[in-house]
Amino acid sequence: MRKLDHNKALVLFSGGQDSSISLAWTLDRYAYVETVGVDYGQRHAIELVARRSVRRAIVEALPHWSDKLGEDRLVDAAGLRDLGETAMTHDTEIVIAENGLPTTFVPGRNLFFLVLAGALAYRRNIGVIVAGMCEADYSGYPDCRDNALKAQIEAIRLGMDADVELATPLMHITKADSWRLAERLGGDALVGLVNEHSHSCYRGVRTSRHDWGYGCGDCPACDLRAKGWGEYVAGS
Repeated sequence: MRKLDHNKALVLFSGGQDSSISLAWTLDRYAYVETVGVDYGQRHAIELVARRSVRRAIVEALPHWSDKLGEDRLVDAAGLRDLGETAMTHDTEIVIAENGLPTTFVPGRNLFFLVLAGALAYRRNIGVIVAGMCEADYSGYPDCRDNALKAQIEAIRLGMDADVELATPLMHITKADSWRLAERLGGDALVGLVNEHSHSCYRGVRTSRHDWGYGCGDCPACDLRAKGWGEYVAGS
């Protein structure tokens, strides 16, 4: 099995709250960090803009991490949109479907993202992939579950014959606890920049500012973010 450099990490970075805090967690622990995002034909491009804003804000607000932060890549995977409609890729209603999952669920998305990250990590000699998925406080997506992701990374290890590892620092903590983690990692500066620059809203709304950040205020992602922020502030 090929040995990769486990002092280096690759963060699956969408520009959302979870991936932004996961990026900070990674910068705090690894000697060198790259980021990769995926353009899968989202119904809006707001999160792709947020990626650049968060990276820039981290460098400006937390310069002791700037030398660790390496290249960023955006991978074109628009074919996911062509496989069928979801509320994340098409202008359709955000509701709970007959199968019990929200219509924002994009089948195979996170599993595919890990394959792309694994292929890049292999080429870049990076031994750790970091992802912000969480099953403690999330929208119900089955490909966010710990057992699904562990199975996928094992398939990647076997299929690429490389000792790549997966770290999911937010997997078992709530949204409120993720804000507390951000505070421990980077103080008020990190909390503030994630609040201001990261994007969670499924509808891509950046015109309405709330105490927890920008968003429409009533989609599932905004509900989770608002609830987590409220619990974080109440407990601070």
